[in-house]
Amino acid sequence: MTDTTKINAELERIKRGFPWLDIVAPATPGNGILVLDEAQASEAQAYNESTEVMGRCKFVPASGAASRMFKDIFAGIEQKNEAVCKLAESLEDFAFYDPAVFGHAPYDPQNTARKLLSDDGLGYGHKPKGVLKFHRYPNEVRTAIAEHFVEGQAYMRNADGSVKLIITISPEHEELFRKAVSEIQAEYEERYGVKYDVEFTFQDKATDTVAATPDGQLFLKDDGTPLTRPAGHGALIYNLNKVQEELVSIKNIDNVCTERLQPDTYKWKKVLMGKALQLRDRIYDFLYTLDQLTELRKNQADFAYLPVYNMLQDDPFATPECQELCNEIELFLRNELCIEMPPAKDSRSRAEALRAKLNRPIRVCGMVKNEGEPGGGPFIVKAKDGSTSLQILEGAQINPDDPGAQAALKGATHFNPVDIVCCLRDYKGEKFNLPDFVDPETGFISNKSLEGRPLKALELPGLWNGAMSDWNTLFVEVPADTFNPVKTVLDLLRPAHR
Repeated sequence: MTDTTKINAELERIKRGFPWLDIVAPATPGNGILVLDEAQASEAQAYNESTEVMGRCKFVPASGAASRMFKDIFAGIEQKNEAVCKLAESLEDFAFYDPAVFGHAPYDPQNTARKLLSDDGLGYGHKPKGVLKFHRYPNEVRTAIAEHFVEGQAYMRNADGSVKLIITISPEHEELFRKAVSEIQAEYEERYGVKYDVEFTFQDKATDTVAATPDGQLFLKDDGTPLTRPAGHGALIYNLNKVQEELVSIKNIDNVCTERLQPDTYKWKKVLMGKALQLRDRIYDFLYTLDQLTELRKNQADFAYLPVYNMLQDDPFATPECQELCNEIELFLRNELCIEMPPAKDSRSRAEALRAKLNRPIRVCGMVKNEGEPGGGPFIVKAKDGSTSLQILEGAQINPDDPGAQAALKGATHFNPVDIVCCLRDYKGEKFNLPDFVDPETGFISNKSLEGRPLKALELPGLWNGAMSDWNTLFVEVPADTFNPVKTVLDLLRPAHR
């Protein structure tokens, strides 16, 4: 696709927008969300410990500066507000407090904010979250990325004792991240008896999209060239597609807690991995058996000249054995994954449709009871072909004028904390090509601005939204204490970060 063709296609998409999703119901306990008792959780943990996989890795989206984390602090520099007052009042409770930078109490709120954000202080206003000091311990201070190193050794060790971490960053932050990692890697390897294999990956600039003016024209910068912008975290599906390991844990950079509270996180990560592997192996069994029962069909043409050909079953898809298996698969899809299949025209198309539904990447997503935290929600959605599936939706994908969709939104009980485990290989051990499973009709048009000029931005289908639309999905309830995001700097005053 040429640059001109790409620009025109993206402008047309901004003008046309994206269709609203057909929401059947919110996913709730007993209807799309699995709630495990202690015995089931223990069984899943044990399955994770005993099952072989073709490599494990931790995938940590960490792109972008932490500017949104300090939005209220930036505002308070110009006009003193509640946020900067709270910052100054509690300054010595933060892990980043340094008397050499901030001096001693009493602290002027606006001056404290300047020292925190500007280059003549800590410079946190343009640094990425991953390298910011989050937690203070008696003998050390840890950044967000350091806590991911500690987590990784607890639940993502490979058989050879290595821990693979893939961290998505912006190119301009590479030096900061490499420095933060170099300061801890050797010490943590000795402390925890592991070998860290760290890889930094960048969002491909080719996935950037153009912006439009509010009336749908190409948004031009002052120099007359089109403005292009990173197209949201959905672009990271291409980074995830390069991962060679089979079992991948995805967790955002800011969702960490202090080490005293981490054991519950370790437990539930192992539960999610166990459920993913149980689901994988059940699907593998179905695919293997289905292929064995229908292999005859594929070989018949090679023997058409032989008299025995007429003795072969003309349609192995119509055999009682195959039909019984298809019935079992349909029941499994309905009961375990909330997938209702549309009617098939014949036995062959039925078996092939079921095989296609089974033979997809797998994700098991932790879901937390909704108590007002931000995050997309779990829903049962109907596709154009009439089939249903479990999806994670953002508010922007739900039609505000559709009473049914709004009723489903109000009936939602859980939200997505981005606590996801993925299986990326098929039953023959081959890697899936993940872009094949993206739904291009599930992107976003968001309203942004540049230097005070309003614009419409095109975002690709989100990594855990449309980019994984055609995956096999299982939602599992996890405790709220496994979700501890730092969306604003004042969140670091919460108990999970103290």
